Amino acid sequence: MRDKNEGPVIRVSKARKAPVKVLAEVRSALKRGAPMVALESTVITHGMPWPQNLDMAVRMEQTVQARGATPATIAMLEGRLRVGLEANELEGLAQAQGLRKLSLRDLGAGIAQGASGGTTVAATMFVAQKAGINVFATGGIGGVHRGNAMDVSADLQELGRSPVLVVCAGAKAILDLPGTLEYLETQGVPVIGYGTDHLPAFYAVDSGLPLELRADTPEEVAEIAQAHWGLGLRSGILVVVPPPKEHAMPYAEVEKVVEKALKASEKDGIKGNKVTPYLLAKVAELSDGESLEANIALLLNNAGVAAQIAAAMAEPKAVQLNY
Repeated sequence: MRDKNEGPVIRVSKARKAPVKVLAEVRSALKRGAPMVALESTVITHGMPWPQNLDMAVRMEQTVQARGATPATIAMLEGRLRVGLEANELEGLAQAQGLRKLSLRDLGAGIAQGASGGTTVAATMFVAQKAGINVFATGGIGGVHRGNAMDVSADLQELGRSPVLVVCAGAKAILDLPGTLEYLETQGVPVIGYGTDHLPAFYAVDSGLPLELRADTPEEVAEIAQAHWGLGLRSGILVVVPPPKEHAMPYAEVEKVVEKALKASEKDGIKGNKVTPYLLAKVAELSDGESLEANIALLLNNAGVAAQIAAAMAEPKAVQLNY
């Protein structure tokens, strides 16, 4: 029996591995200064059903490689943040059930508890910039939720403080798009329409919301990014790309389906971080799979555009500032 005067018991936790593991191919590309594109993983774990999720994830990586960049899918496996995944790890992530959806607030607990799961846009941005990757491709970002302006995705706040260029098809169509644009403006995030003057509505080419910035080539986007960060500004940059027209849905149809999905979520009492996966699945169901087809097409398109921008950004250009 311990003497009460021996002092408090100091419990030493078991030795932990480093909280971040970078795939060898990704590490090599980073050392060379090669073009890199980060990819998120909640679209794999929570955004699409099996086996479409694995097919999409593999094709996204292949698309990035075909456009001359190195892909780095970011996730958490057994308490370690992973920057780049082996093929068997990607498949395991796509097949596993009950994985966590990890945003910024969940990363520390996930590491401490040895969790596995998909990283959201916000968490992926955070990990990517820590690893030295400044281009990231995803489907749609989170935003301001419809009917509740206080319910704001951490994606928007992270865009305001992480110098990462995010290529997407706008915010997810289930969100308040005008409110999301206003919030991005408040955060000082440039929103660049890639080949468009209007904000895409994820599944739809045009939401009708005008944008102030437009770029038509990867080089134009790279020049804006280099000038922005060259001034010492630390916010992210959002590049919004319309989904391919042959796979896009009419905006009016998207709105009709989203309204039905929102009513269903209220009826079923869906709350918190379960709302977005529920709504995406419900929209896919109500659209007879049309939205899933559009989602896959825009993800692949965004991956290709991101790789081209990463290649353009890998060649530094002098920006002349007169002030």
